Amino acid sequence: MMATTHALLGMALALPVLAIAPELAPAAFVAGLAGGLAPDLDLYAGHRKTLHYPVYAALTAGLAAGLAVLVPSTATVALAVGLTAAAAHAATDAAGGGLELRPWLADSERAVYSHYHDRWIRPRRWVRYDGAPEDLALAAGAAAPLVVVADGPVAGAALALLAVSAVYVLLRKPLATVAERLARAVPAGLHPYVPERYRGV
Repeated sequence: MMATTHALLGMALALPVLAIAPELAPAAFVAGLAGGLAPDLDLYAGHRKTLHYPVYAALTAGLAAGLAVLVPSTATVALAVGLTAAAAHAATDAAGGGLELRPWLADSERAVYSHYHDRWIRPRRWVRYDGAPEDLALAAGAAAPLVVVADGPVAGAALALLAVSAVYVLLRKPLATVAERLARAVPAGLHPYVPERYRGV
């Protein structure tokens, strides 16, 4: 799925906080956004493995949620929402396509790595690939309640993320070719630092 979809889903996880404890909601929205994006910081270092933990993140998020219920504060609620968003990111990556440069070809059987099971989870392809029309629909579905229910900055951020999503969907397939060409232009000494999927390996 698109990073923007993960970010919007993470922010949507803060909506119950807005309803129950509105004074804690600003931190929860920021934590949801950060937690939704954070796993993809491994994009160039073992993508969907280094920072993706579909099982362990879910367990940690559950503990953090319990702590937030028992001891509600800005810190505990933000931690719970952020960790839940990161866990949801890892889990929903399995619902999408594989790791290949052109996931619409369905060549890869690697969606996300489960450290608990010590193996790759296969892609379900319910969202065929990042940037697919159904990915945009999911992003829009997450953005809608944020725009309707949340205040100005949150609604504005949701609309901005949705706009970026729409542009990415339009450019997704041509971007694969651009990435491949750019990877070929990288000096030979830097090739080991270019992800395999960009090198056509």
